[in-house]
Amino acid sequence: MTAILDISDLRTGGIDTVIVAGVDMYGKLFGKRIPVRLFQGIVDEGLHVCTCVYGWDFAQNMDNLKVEFAGGHTGWHDFRLVPDLATLRRAAWLEGTAICLADSIDEESGEPLPVAPRTILRRQVEALGAEQLTAYTATELEFHLYNGTPDELRRNGYRDLDPTTLIRSDYAIGAGNAMEPFFRKVRNALEQSGIPVEVAQAEYGLGQWEINLEYADAIETADRHVLFKSAVIDMARAHGMTATFMPRPLTDGMGSSCHIHASVRGVDGSTPFHDAAAERTASAALRHAVAGVLERASDLMLFYAPTVNAMRRIISNDFAGNGLTWGFDNRTTTCRLITGDPNSNRLEMRLPGADVNPYLATAAVLGSMRDGMARQIDPGPPCLGDAYAEPHGELPVTLGDAARNLDQSTFAASTFDKAVVGHYATVARDEWLQFLRSVSDWDRDRYFETI
Repeated sequence: MTAILDISDLRTGGIDTVIVAGVDMYGKLFGKRIPVRLFQGIVDEGLHVCTCVYGWDFAQNMDNLKVEFAGGHTGWHDFRLVPDLATLRRAAWLEGTAICLADSIDEESGEPLPVAPRTILRRQVEALGAEQLTAYTATELEFHLYNGTPDELRRNGYRDLDPTTLIRSDYAIGAGNAMEPFFRKVRNALEQSGIPVEVAQAEYGLGQWEINLEYADAIETADRHVLFKSAVIDMARAHGMTATFMPRPLTDGMGSSCHIHASVRGVDGSTPFHDAAAERTASAALRHAVAGVLERASDLMLFYAPTVNAMRRIISNDFAGNGLTWGFDNRTTTCRLITGDPNSNRLEMRLPGADVNPYLATAAVLGSMRDGMARQIDPGPPCLGDAYAEPHGELPVTLGDAARNLDQSTFAASTFDKAVVGHYATVARDEWLQFLRSVSDWDRDRYFETI
């Protein structure tokens, strides 16, 4: 990867602040701001950060969540956040600011923290590299955009939400024109930050939008993904709006996805997923990769659906796939194949929602692809027509089931390290138990008078 900025560019580029940011278990940025004049001095050693960022839940609650990696039993020790200068770029949506993503490094061993999402994905990229393959990916992110700032919406209990479109507007140019003053700023800020936009559009759900980024190597794509989310959320707030990447913000609304496109190329420039003599040019290697992704989907569902809300999208008919299905250019399947151009042959994993941690979900896709290719397994016949018309193998439908499957999976333990999968399974189980303990409006509406 080529750096968007060089350290020498910082002072001359009108930048006075650098954000040094890591990525937590949930795909959110954490870190510190540092004056430009001090950035050079921390490049090698990094910044000290408490391990609590990998030891608490979504709400930064660490009272009930008990993990071996961090806690009172470790003294809540530090790790180091070491900048990856290949990611240094202008954060054009913020005034006078650059951002540099960083790797989480153990204080004692000097090795990358195994539980850090960037570490998890890098190890899968390296495993493919050992087989002379490079992974290329892209993520398609949908989100809902509501009028009102996050603070205003929270104070109102997220009731009576006011979406930025009031009618179905999928692909509608008119709806896009109405919001163009905002989205033009978003696209320009992304471009100026080294996050190249491919296309943008209004989506089907009320207040729903989609922006797709150009494909890149797997780690760069995940890096762009988290920066994109941060930029959209920040810019929406600055314009009196709230962007949410919840997979299903409303019971009767449309789900927001994060389809992951994945392909591999040989280091010699070859295209293993293309075979001009095969049906629709899908090579044996591509079919094996699809089979691996589908076979391991149940084990790795937690990486594709990391929240209680994510499951609400998956059990719907919101084009989130249905069981162990695949097909050519078929949006009702879990794995959709896009074929034709030798350089573009790829699979599209449609299970993940917009809340996904891109490093973990991409690592799951790549690890499963590699497994399927190594064992040369077959996915069976492609699905023709509507994959929702009948069941096609069960996948977990609750966060608790997904956590159990990950924790008990010998494949996950050998591919991602047993301690790592145990860590994420523990976090998910705690989230599931918190949900089960919580009494909601649904409970009261359904049972208060009638039971």
